[in-house]
Amino acid sequence: MIMKNRIVYLFFLCTALLISCDREIEQSQSDFEFDYQPLGIGDFWVYQVDQTIYFGENDAETSSFFYKDQIISFYIDEEDEQVFIVERTSSSDQSNWNSLTNFSLKIKDLSLVRNFDNQVTIPLIFPPDLGKVWDGNVYNSKGKDDYVFVELSGFDPLIPNVESPIMILNNEDDDEITFRDNRYEIYGKGIGLVEKYVEVLTYCSRNDCLGEKIIDSGEKTLLKLISYEVG
Repeated sequence: MIMKNRIVYLFFLCTALLISCDREIEQSQSDFEFDYQPLGIGDFWVYQVDQTIYFGENDAETSSFFYKDQIISFYIDEEDEQVFIVERTSSSDQSNWNSLTNFSLKIKDLSLVRNFDNQVTIPLIFPPDLGKVWDGNVYNSKGKDDYVFVELSGFDPLIPNVESPIMILNNEDDDEITFRDNRYEIYGKGIGLVEKYVEVLTYCSRNDCLGEKIIDSGEKTLLKLISYEVG
């Protein structure tokens, strides 16, 4: 009987410890707000994309289409960290999807690490605190690029109930002579990336057009989330 009671005691002790550990893990994840980027096999996000590509003076092409980003697999890398593979497909009608590329996401040192077209950046850090600054290019050789959490105003999402949206200002620069570089991303709690804007332009720098802000090359691209499913 004594042995039986000890076994029962040990069973309940182990169960209590496991429950306690699970709660600590959940609490830790909640504290750091990792849910600003859900990462689960099958999770997907569909974006409406409006894009203008500039090829030269008075030469531009504007188009509207859709991206679908879906997590299709994961693996354990050499640092014993989970790396999630995201497949990006595109469509003009949301019926027929064409594969474009794969990229990866992982959580490392309280940072979201994104490898897109062999360029590794840190689009998001945890927890997201207003005014916090970090180098988005710390894992690549492109030079320092400070990202910052900024106050969000005038946000008009295409999906309802975006909880506690946060905005990361990647860059906001325009010398009005040679270039413009405006980029930002907006994430929703429990959703992930909700909106992304890229406006990277070069202006004509010839003597006859210098300072006139005539676009010589570049792009303007706006992604807005229209549907998603996360586990």
